Amino acid sequence: MIDAAGFWDKHAAKYAQAKIRNTEAYEYTLGRTRSFLNASDRVLEIGCGTGSTALALAANVQSITGTDVSPAMIEIAKDKAADQRSENATFQVMSAEEAVALDAPFDVVMGFNIFHLTDDPKTLFAAIHKQLAPGGYFISKTPCLAEPSIGLKRFAIRAIIPVMQLIGKAPLVHCLTNADVDRMITEAGFEIVEAGNYPAMSRYVVARRV
Repeated sequence: MIDAAGFWDKHAAKYAQAKIRNTEAYEYTLGRTRSFLNASDRVLEIGCGTGSTALALAANVQSITGTDVSPAMIEIAKDKAADQRSENATFQVMSAEEAVALDAPFDVVMGFNIFHLTDDPKTLFAAIHKQLAPGGYFISKTPCLAEPSIGLKRFAIRAIIPVMQLIGKAPLVHCLTNADVDRMITEAGFEIVEAGNYPAMSRYVVARRV
């Protein structure tokens, strides 16, 4: 199995330079996420990559902690924070499993394009539920590569993933549907308050701890 930290370290520089594929969808979900944040919130982002989203939201919260398994990604995120003179955004190297064990409670836990890459997303969702303050929000966006509504494209993607993994060009990937994501989140004890697909392949969910 591919070492996740090593895989993403190798791609960190290219990832940092890559343009957002669907700017409209990204900006829409960023705006929706911002609408659920308060100035007093303590926020955790799991799988923050190079920190762009965390830094974009930092001005809307009291503090935000970004975590990622890749030291190279976190180094870039720290450099961005320094360049932007962000005083309330911090970044730490840790896996998703380590991140959900951080001192609780957080008011908001976020994870964008990360949970389909983890060993056991269902267990992580349950841990996040415990980590949140009562009434806190879990906000996620997950590519759903098995979703029938995206048409034939899903077959091509699912066919190429094992080949890419075999040659070391792809990490672990779970092929999920929208229903899979929604079910795992609700089974963890959350109430889904908003959900949609932006873009069509990615399931965006805002859920409240009840």
